Amino acid sequence: MQIFVRGVELIPFELENDDTVKDIKEVIAEEYELESDDILLSFNGVPLGDDQNVSNYGVTPGATIDASVKLFGGKVHGSLARAGKVKGQTPKVNKQEKHKKKTGRAKRRMQYKQRFVNKVSAFGRRRGPNSNQA
Repeated sequence: MQIFVRGVELIPFELENDDTVKDIKEVIAEEYELESDDILLSFNGVPLGDDQNVSNYGVTPGATIDASVKLFGGKVHGSLARAGKVKGQTPKVNKQEKHKKKTGRAKRRMQYKQRFVNKVSAFGRRRGPNSNQA
């Protein structure tokens, strides 16, 4: 059966039923003077394993297999060894129940008590509730 291998250009390729993916890689490697381990083949987005027959992946006559070359890796920005370190070290604290704030008449009543009823004398400059001055 004839298939096509798409890399830099479209190459017609004649296959037998028992040909493996490794056989295709070797032919491409000879033609382009590459290492056969550096070539990646995929069909319909699925990478092809070296030991499998081409027919196991559903390749039909006239189908196109994509060929690409492995890219050199570069340095990753930041260390992946420390990824998530802070979150992993932080202990989990359960949420506490928050009391509902008073509104309306109850809030005004509380303000009145704080400002006028509980104060004995409020002469001079008014200080806030967190003031440390005597």
